[in-house]
Amino acid sequence: MNRFAMQLIAACACSLGASAAFSHVTFEDKAAAAGAGYRGVLRVGHGCAGAPTTSITVTIPAGFNAAQPLVKSGWSVSTKVGKLDQPYEMHGTKYTEGVQEITWTAKGAENALPDAFAEEFIFRGTTPKKPGTLWFKVVQACEKGSNAWVEVPSAGQDAHSLKFPAASLEVLDVQAAGGHAH
Repeated sequence: MNRFAMQLIAACACSLGASAAFSHVTFEDKAAAAGAGYRGVLRVGHGCAGAPTTSITVTIPAGFNAAQPLVKSGWSVSTKVGKLDQPYEMHGTKYTEGVQEITWTAKGAENALPDAFAEEFIFRGTTPKKPGTLWFKVVQACEKGSNAWVEVPSAGQDAHSLKFPAASLEVLDVQAAGGHAH
């Protein structure tokens, strides 16, 4: 087994128990290689205090590039594009603007995610070349109320101690096996 596979397995194993216990909005794959394509599968495990989920908005952190949402049946999808803090180059083109936010919105009450059900919201993009932790802030709006999964731990603080932690992705200093997303 290569070094990347071992690091990925270790990172996922460390975070599985906590995410299942607290039902936070989390990623299916919690680690990825630096400078590689990544398929972000956000898992939503419940509504807001019994109310169905009507929209999910994720803020794309600086350094995560070329973000593209996947469409979801029964939901509309929109993006907010703006000037990037960290411009990047891909395939010989320099990008100074990019997707900063993705929102999925249920097309009517019949498509809302019931509180007792789980669902996945998917996007893709490219991880930064520099390893480290990326925090994806997610706001879950419901028929009544909302959950703002936006807390980022301070230096030395355990993310599991937060009530509403942002979804985290560990970008690892390893060579990607498959290159980058297109």
